[in-house]
Amino acid sequence: MSNVRRAKDKDIPAVFRLLKQVNKVHHDGRPDLFKWPATKYTEQQLQDIFTDDRTPVFVCTDEKDQVLGYAFCILKQAIDDNILTDIKSLYIDDLCVDETIRGQHIGSTLYQYVLDYARSINCYNVTLNVWSLNTSAMKFYEKCGLIPQKVGMEVIL
Repeated sequence: MSNVRRAKDKDIPAVFRLLKQVNKVHHDGRPDLFKWPATKYTEQQLQDIFTDDRTPVFVCTDEKDQVLGYAFCILKQAIDDNILTDIKSLYIDDLCVDETIRGQHIGSTLYQYVLDYARSINCYNVTLNVWSLNTSAMKFYEKCGLIPQKVGMEVIL
């Protein structure tokens, strides 16, 4: 049985552990772009993110309140933009389930919680980016019903 809730400062060590797992996947796929070892955030940055309602972070925990996975989100809205409408979006900046327990529907539980949260605050949509090197994540998101909105491309010089 798992529970999803807002992240708290006490979750920082577990979130760091998961951030390292995500960074390792990215580093292994694109060592030209991603440093190793590294984490995306510092402890102070996580504390600030966890308390900001514009950047809600949700954790999925087990019955002992141990973190199994997380979803970092960012509220986005382009108000009075020249070409974009004023819709409110919830962007999933990062979603991770501990690599040792994948396949137990923790990711889909987190994703569904994010959708419900977005609906509760009247978002128009939920968006995210996924690196093309992360084929398992791409398959997961497709299975959840996400479709491509735009495609980033590059040429390495």
